[in-house]
Amino acid sequence: MDTQRPSPTELILLKALWRKTPLSAKEVHEQVAAELAWSFSSTRKTLDRMLEKGFVSATEVHGTKVFRAELGKVQTLANFVMDFSQRVLEVKGPLPVSMFAQSELLSASEIEDLERLLSSAEKSEGGEASDHE
Repeated sequence: MDTQRPSPTELILLKALWRKTPLSAKEVHEQVAAELAWSFSSTRKTLDRMLEKGFVSATEVHGTKVFRAELGKVQTLANFVMDFSQRVLEVKGPLPVSMFAQSELLSASEIEDLERLLSSAEKSEGGEASDHE
């Protein structure tokens, strides 16, 4: 699997797929249209690029191509949180996972998993957590 970090727009498409999967390109587009305000062809092209990168997989269901997220939600979000806190905010200590308590994207058990990932990444010498859950 590609270890590249998804772009902000790719992350929006991944979040749609984490909420419900599988989805066709049209269904993904309907989920993100208000947030991205772009054409269906842009959604389709982005999904195709994500497929090439290994961020999503595709299969056919009743003649329609449907997509599934291949990047794990908790690990991907942990990588974003660590990058932002270290690179942007220059935080060198523990990260407050309590800030995710009201997240509509993460369940209580996923928040616990995120806390473990962030804690273990902090203990490793500047190492970034891997993209595998």
